Amino acid sequence: MKEIEVKVIDNDIEKAMRILKKKIQNDGLFKRLKTEEELREAERARRRKQREAQRRERIAAARAARRR
Repeated sequence: MKEIEVKVIDNDIEKAMRILKKKIQNDGLFKRLKTEEELREAERARRRKQREAQRRERIAAARAARRR
């Protein structure tokens, strides 16, 4: 990973922030972060669905055990 550096000239923070944002966009950092977040969200959804399925199975097993 390369280092990103921005120099602040004449205390112009706004200009430095714009330059930094442009450098980060050109580096592809925003895109990588977005992709990682999407992967994390997909994993959370998969885990939630698995937990819900396990819960439904436990409930069905308990009901079946009560019927016997």
